[in-house]
Amino acid sequence: MEFRSVKETGVALYEAPNLAAKKLFVVSRYYPVEVLVTQKDWARVRDATGGIAWIPAAALSTRQMLLVTAEQLPVRAAPAESSAVLYQAGKDLALELLEPPQSGWVKVRHRDNTVGYARITGLWGL
Repeated sequence: MEFRSVKETGVALYEAPNLAAKKLFVVSRYYPVEVLVTQKDWARVRDATGGIAWIPAAALSTRQMLLVTAEQLPVRAAPAESSAVLYQAGKDLALELLEPPQSGWVKVRHRDNTVGYARITGLWGL
């Protein structure tokens, strides 16, 4: 699986790989998507809801972002339940993946540059 994120705010996702095709929805910067296939200048992607659409390939970044799927996801100072909670990440917040998952935890960065660890069960994009 290949996960990427959207480079800019206000990028449209289309029904077909063509700017004249029907726009399905618009996504924000850092929104994570799973790339299913690429075709010339387009990528067919799936989002966290399972929706499938086309996006211009140039609108995608290699920066891997994760989407919080839990209502509240504690981000901790270390990868342990006993570690201090740095903040509660709310549903649909995008966090940057910093290191591959280990033992059910993943190291993430908030857009304010706070770095911590979250359980992978509350995230989409891995």
